[in-house]
Amino acid sequence: MSKILVSALEPSANLHLGEILKRGKLEITGIFDKRFGNPVIDGNEFNVMGFFDVLPKIKLAKKAIEELSDMAGEADKVLLIDAPSFNLRLAKRIKEKHPQKEIIYYILPKVWAWKKGRIKEVNAYVDKKAYIFPFEREIWKDGTYVGNPLLDEITEFRDDKEYGNIAFLPGSRKSEIKSLMPVFRELKKKIDKKAILAVPEIYKNKLNEIYGNVDGFEIVYDARKALLKSDFAYICSGTATLEAAIIGTPFVLMYKARWIEYLIARAVVDLKYVGLANIIFEKEGLGEFHKEYLQKFDIEKLIREMKNAKIQEYKKKSQKLREILRYGSAKNVLNLITSQT
Repeated sequence: MSKILVSALEPSANLHLGEILKRGKLEITGIFDKRFGNPVIDGNEFNVMGFFDVLPKIKLAKKAIEELSDMAGEADKVLLIDAPSFNLRLAKRIKEKHPQKEIIYYILPKVWAWKKGRIKEVNAYVDKKAYIFPFEREIWKDGTYVGNPLLDEITEFRDDKEYGNIAFLPGSRKSEIKSLMPVFRELKKKIDKKAILAVPEIYKNKLNEIYGNVDGFEIVYDARKALLKSDFAYICSGTATLEAAIIGTPFVLMYKARWIEYLIARAVVDLKYVGLANIIFEKEGLGEFHKEYLQKFDIEKLIREMKNAKIQEYKKKSQKLREILRYGSAKNVLNLITSQT
């Protein structure tokens, strides 16, 4: 059995890692969720968002890079998942210590959005490039389109029923939640439907501490099930918007950051859209998938978006999106890991 050094820092990376491990036996070591074994460092320790939130983790990151790069010598291969700020530094350090060690990078840096200089770094330190959006072939010409992990994880799609529910997904990071919950509370007051608040399981015992007043919300711990049974959703920018798009639930993307972070992002990101479904549709010449609201929120306008949403229209877009993405990625990534070439 191959021994693989894994670097999976974030909850989403661990979801994707879990799908790979379902499809083949691998001995893993490194950074990942404790449910997969005994990591050197629990991936949850790195669950942060924002330029300033990262600062306290720098010391931990430096220590982890040194420790993992030493451990790479005992591993057959290295699997890096997303998190380029950490994983590119780790890849460089591994190649410095173990030049012949094969490094596989799954979910490559989003250089099509910003930091194009990372293309050079990836090409210098990564042996196998596994990208998850078809349009990335323009960048990673010697890479492999492995499919998209969400097509492994999402197996149910929105039906035609009206359920009388509105889903609120404020994200998984504390800074996201703090920014959006006041807006979600205002929306809930003006919507005559059941308000469902999707909460990550790790916050089950910290609701009031992290979310503030949740009176009037029905709390659920499975965001995808909530989307399947909701007529509309208000969703924090991130992977959850692509999940909703694949499922076929109408939604709007909402994002609010510290103003300094937002201004920095606007200065360096060269994209018309923030949402992944919108970016994919634009790259395919298909126009806009969903509306986006950034930084400022007009409650009445957000309510109109909900009232005017047409489920059949979103379901058709969802089907087209799944056709573009084609298939899930876990099996193909496993094949890259176990391949002898």
